Order: sequence, then C-alpha cells, then structure tokens
Amino acid sequence: MVNSTDVFVIGGGPAGMAVAIAARQQGFRATVADGAQMPVDKPCGEGLMPDGLAALEKLGISVDAEKGYQFQGIRFLSSGLAVDAAFPRRTSGIGLRRTVLHRLIAERASTLGIDFLWQTPVTGISENEVHLGNRTVRAQWIIGADGGSSRVRRWAKLDSFQKRDCRYAFRQHYRVAPWTDRMELCWGRHEQIYVTPIAKDEVCVALISRNPKLRLTEALQRFPELKSRLDGADVSSVEKGALTATCKLKRVSRGNIALIGDASGTVDAITGEGLCLSFSQAMVLAECLRSGDLARYEREHRRLALRPFLMTRLMLTLDGRPWLQRRTLQALQKRPDIFRRLLELHVGVLSPLHLAVDGLTLGWGLLTA
Repeated sequence: MVNSTDVFVIGGGPAGMAVAIAARQQGFRATVADGAQMPVDKPCGEGLMPDGLAALEKLGISVDAEKGYQFQGIRFLSSGLAVDAAFPRRTSGIGLRRTVLHRLIAERASTLGIDFLWQTPVTGISENEVHLGNRTVRAQWIIGADGGSSRVRRWAKLDSFQKRDCRYAFRQHYRVAPWTDRMELCWGRHEQIYVTPIAKDEVCVALISRNPKLRLTEALQRFPELKSRLDGADVSSVEKGALTATCKLKRVSRGNIALIGDASGTVDAITGEGLCLSFSQAMVLAECLRSGDLARYEREHRRLALRPFLMTRLMLTLDGRPWLQRRTLQALQKRPDIFRRLLELHVGVLSPLHLAVDGLTLGWGLLTA
C-alpha cells in the first residue's frame, strides 16, 4: 500500500501517465490515481502527428505502425475543393484507437515502477497530502491531470480563466478500408468532420460543431461524398461525445501543485494538438520539479501553448463562414507552398513568426482568388 511518494498524479489518462513517466525519468517516485479502470477512453480524432510521436519517443514510448495506420499528411475539403500537403522531412503520423495508445503508455509506466491506484477516486488535497476517502498519501508534489473539469484546479484555486470558448465533439468508428494516406478535414457551414485511418480496415470519424444536438448521422447528410464512402460500412463502436474548448488559465501552478493537459487549459480539437501538447508539458514539468522551479513551468507552459492557440484561432476563423472557406481553399490551391508551410508550423518545424508572413501572402491570395 502506498503511503508516501515524491510525485502524486491525479488522473490516469495519457497526460497523467506521461508526467509520471517523465518524473520517473528525473529520478522521482511517482504514483498515479484515477477513479476509472484501465484502459481510459476519450472521444478524439485518434491521430498522432509526427511531433506527438517524437514527444512520445522522448518518454521511451515507440508506437508500432502495425498497431494503427500511418498517414502521410493532411487534406482539407470544402464545397468540391481540396488542398493537401505531406508532412515535412518524410515523417508520418499514426492513427490508432485511444485505448490502444493508453495501454502503450501504461506499459511503459509499469516497466518504470510507477504505482497505479485504479478505481481510486481522489476526494481532496491539502498541503503535501492527497486524500483517498479515509486514506491519506503524503507527496512532495501534487499534479492535476484530471481533465477539463478538473477538481484539482478548483481545490488549488487555479480555476480563473482568461478565455473560454466551447464546442461539441462526437466520435464513431466505421469498418471500411481507408481511401487515402491523408487525415482529412471536411469543412461544412457550421461543422467540421475529421476522418483518420486507424487500421487497414477501419477509420475514425469525428464531428465538431457548436450544436450540442448535432450527431454524426445527421451531419453526414451535409457531406455527400464522405457519406457515400461510409454507406454500407459496419459501425464498429458506439458514438461517444465530449466537450471541446479553447481555454486559457491565468495560472497553472500554486505552491507544490501544478496542472497539466486539459486540466491546465485546452485548445479546440480542430487542431489535433491536445496529446502532443500534454506530452511536451510533461517533460518540461518534470524538469521543473527536479529544479524546484514551478515559475519556469508557468513560462514554458505559455510558450508551448502559443503555437496551438495561434493555429486554433486561424482555423476557427473559417468556422461558420463558408464563403471564407471557399476563398481560402481557392487561394491555397493557387499557392500550395503556403499550405505546406502551415502544416510545417502545425507540427512544430516552423516558428510562429512565419505565420505573419504567410498570413499576408494568404490575405493577398484571398483578394485575388
């Protein structure tokens, strides 16, 4: 039975296990508690970008392509128009079930000797203590990785938002062979649908919109080409939904408590950045725990979030503006190099400074498209 630990992580999703692994790599004892049971599932697009895979490698986790499906780039589709680009430097992404990813991370955590307390809800925290009902575990550091509705954030009085903008996401799987080596993002008037290949005979389809009542079956009627590809395919999972939000906190640490992943602020799922951002935060946070400098974590957390927030604002500008979607795709068709550089920015190869230059070029393209 665990009575004390160096780092106590509340939340056993990918973000929580990632920070536990990173802390262990820094020499800390680590414990993870979660009220759920393994594996933890969550509705998402299930695509890991090249930078996300690179971050996992630093945590000692290799994702075998055979466990999912490799995709080579991104394609945007809207009103009969299409633009796409391959990932830079001959890299690739991998689509795989969220539960498969969770097991892979958990296996790595287990080999490092991290203690897991599954089906163990945390009922409160106090200075250097985590309360598990009638039990108490002492901890030098307490990490909140318990999602967008984080109780740790509330207990630590860190739930002060600078910005919050919510949408709704629903995900389902279909038994059909992928028809492309791209992750596809289909733009509608007021919604987007992601299609990610996750196996040689299966795709993940995720809907995002501002309408909490809109479901995939209804939304697919607005995307006839995609609907025709899925017609007759067996549905291989139940539809799951979740809130997706762009949320910035004023602070992500207080005393010996720090937040990570969705508990520390989120970017809209339209960017597909959530997991990669969590893995990067995990490595930085573990370094800051080692040095005892959470002020540095505050700075680094803001720096890591800058690119995803810029990409989110750029992409959400198109949401609900079909005329702008069409003009943008027309401009990108004329200047495919801009779309390629935007993808390079998206996966961290280019600096956000390039966004200003490409924004001016794209703006001129919109005027002349």
